[in-house]
Amino acid sequence: MHLLRQTLSDLAEGYKKSTRWIQKQVFEYEPEIKVHNPREIVLVCDATFYGKRKDKLSTLVFKNNITKEILLTKHIESELCADYKQLLKQLLELGYTIYSVTFDGKRGLYKVFKDFPVQMCHFHQAKTARRYITKKPRLQAGKDLKRIMYPLTETNEKNFTKKLDEWHDIYKDFIEEKSVNLETGKSYYTHQKVRSAYRSLRANLPHLFIRKKHKYFEISNTTNTLDGGTFSPLKILIKIHRGLGKSLKLKIVDDYLLNYKKKRLLSLKYFTLTLFFYEFLSYNANSSLKSNTLKIQ
Repeated sequence: MHLLRQTLSDLAEGYKKSTRWIQKQVFEYEPEIKVHNPREIVLVCDATFYGKRKDKLSTLVFKNNITKEILLTKHIESELCADYKQLLKQLLELGYTIYSVTFDGKRGLYKVFKDFPVQMCHFHQAKTARRYITKKPRLQAGKDLKRIMYPLTETNEKNFTKKLDEWHDIYKDFIEEKSVNLETGKSYYTHQKVRSAYRSLRANLPHLFIRKKHKYFEISNTTNTLDGGTFSPLKILIKIHRGLGKSLKLKIVDDYLLNYKKKRLLSLKYFTLTLFFYEFLSYNANSSLKSNTLKIQ
């Protein structure tokens, strides 16, 4: 995807305005306040980081998987359970009814959402297991565990549990083996990584098949609706305008997320993009500016 970047001079020439006037519209613009319509929702939540690492720019997002609407957001410096708890409280106080929650399995979030059916993201579960046993396990135990995990999205809880139990019956002694550090005299699990991969699957097992237990809800088994559907276009906008200061970057984020359902950038062959972010100048210029449309090649 190739996008053309426009400068202040380009915009000024195209709209027959001075660069100073264009710049004023940018800095004075403020995103609208979201109007809520409390109802039943299927929640997907995650945080994304963007910009330079030193900026510590991140946004936590709560999204309704039924309507694909962004419900609540919060700018954060690091991903903490307290932030999830705050947005959850706000969501309930607004009057929303939560059918289920899908997240990436971050430690501590099960406690935050303990009152709701929780679906663990299959992608992140697989990613966690691969981190321990790698994509190409050397040990047979790792190879067999990978073979069980591979059809995670197609199988059901009964079959998956049966295979995981069978794996443990075969390798339970293997993963409990210990070695001794000759320098410190302390013992450790010889096959710690394989053991950790198994324990991760076992611990998250009650939350891997919530989607299939509640088929009448549109529960997502991954957070991809956020990771790919929402965050990817946002990061493109940030990357194109990487020279922006923190305040303007946050304006891009706020406006994009507020209007996400209306824009659906990646679902369109063409989308609007101005110097700092798509169509935002037209909101603040009483229609005296027309949005530029750029083609995605």
